Formats: sequence, structure tokens, C-alpha cells
Amino acid sequence: MRLPQTRRARAVASLSVLGTLVATSLVVGPPGSREDAPRGAPPPRSARHQGPRPAIVPRAAWHAEAVSTAPAARYAPAVRAAVIHHTSTPNGYACASVPATLRDVYAGHAHGRDWDDIGYNFLVDACGTIYEGRAGGVDRAVVGAHTKGLNEGTVGIAAIGTFAEGAEVPEPMLDAIARLVAWKLDPEGADPRGTVTLVSTSDESRFEEGTTAVLPVVSGHMDGYPTRCPGAALYAKLPDISARAARLQRR
Repeated sequence: MRLPQTRRARAVASLSVLGTLVATSLVVGPPGSREDAPRGAPPPRSARHQGPRPAIVPRAAWHAEAVSTAPAARYAPAVRAAVIHHTSTPNGYACASVPATLRDVYAGHAHGRDWDDIGYNFLVDACGTIYEGRAGGVDRAVVGAHTKGLNEGTVGIAAIGTFAEGAEVPEPMLDAIARLVAWKLDPEGADPRGTVTLVSTSDESRFEEGTTAVLPVVSGHMDGYPTRCPGAALYAKLPDISARAARLQRR
């Protein structure tokens, strides 16, 4: 049956429109897709930079005590910097003995100094094992007690051992610290190789209370407090740790 001229014209027009819509749907992507970008432009990049979460031994595994009078954990909006320490305990240990060392450090901090908990957020041994330190959640910005005046917005990471000038810093330890830094720093924060501005909360730091301190994002304890911690040997490795963390964050 032949369509009347008018109906045939309408059918042809409808098929033409349908063809155009199909062709368009095959070419045009959703907003923000590569098809919307100018020819030759690079794909859009996320502003977030975060390394993968490393394996972390929980407090329960090293039998951290709980002080009955300990206040609830406090939290900062984000982790803006990492402060590296050493525990000033003997080197040359068997890594299987580390839980006992952690309990000793805990006792010194929680009871000896009345801090109600271990001061460091994390501790790393010579074999590269990362241990949860201060309570409150490894994935949260827990305010520690590791650097007077600059605990707010920093993560305290202690290398288990003593790293004065001439000491060897084990490669697995350096690697683990870098991985921890790359994961814990604010994904939208500063480059680990850069600097950060913090506000001191205590005159006992190197900066008067209420004044600003410009510090490396990966700092040594001595940068913010009058001490030799984390030791000259480990302090000299901080630029290397910063560079490794930046690579892990794909910067």
C-alpha cells in the first residue's frame, strides 16, 4: 500500500530526526566527559592525592592498656602535617619483641607523664610494621600528645629505636613511614615536599602561643620543639620520606 504524499513526507522527516538523535547519542558523552573537552585537552584530574592505606597492627594486638581516667579522643578537622619522632629505645631488636617495647613506651607516657595514653599516633619498627598508637581510630585525625604546641592537625609517627648521627635507618622503616604519611595527610592538602602553616598552642614549643609556624609538611620533632628528636640520622632522611610520599600520592 502506498502512503499518501503527505503521510510519506512526515514518515521520512521522522526517520531523519530519529537518525540524528541516534548519531548524537553515540557521539556526545555525559557532562565532563572527554567528548566535551576541547580536542587535544588532557582528561580532567582529581584534586585529591592520597596513597593507599597500609597495613596497621591495632592496639588490641599489642595489648595496649586502657587508663580508666583517660578522656575521650579529640579530633582535628584534618591531618595537615606529619611529625617524625624516634622512641630513644635500643636498636638491634628482634621485631617479635616490639609489642613489649610498645607497652613500655605506653606505660611511660600514660602513667609516667600522666598523658592517659601513648602520645604518638603511630609507631613503626625496623621491619616496616606499622602499629596503631594513640586511641581514637587510625582513619581519623586524632590529636596526639607528641609535639608540644603543635599537636592540632598533625600526626605523630615514631620510629622505634634511636637514630642519632651515624645510626642506620632501616629501609623497611623508611618505606613504611612514607606509606603512612602518604595515606594520613589530608588528600586535598599540601604536597608532602612543601610547607604548611600551623598555629602554636603553647609557649613551650619553638613558637609562642598564638603565633604561626611555617614548617615542612613532613617535619622532625626538633622543627617545632627544642629537642634532638628524631635524631640526626633520621632527620636527614626526611626529604627522602617526603619524596616517596609524594610519589605514592601520584604528585
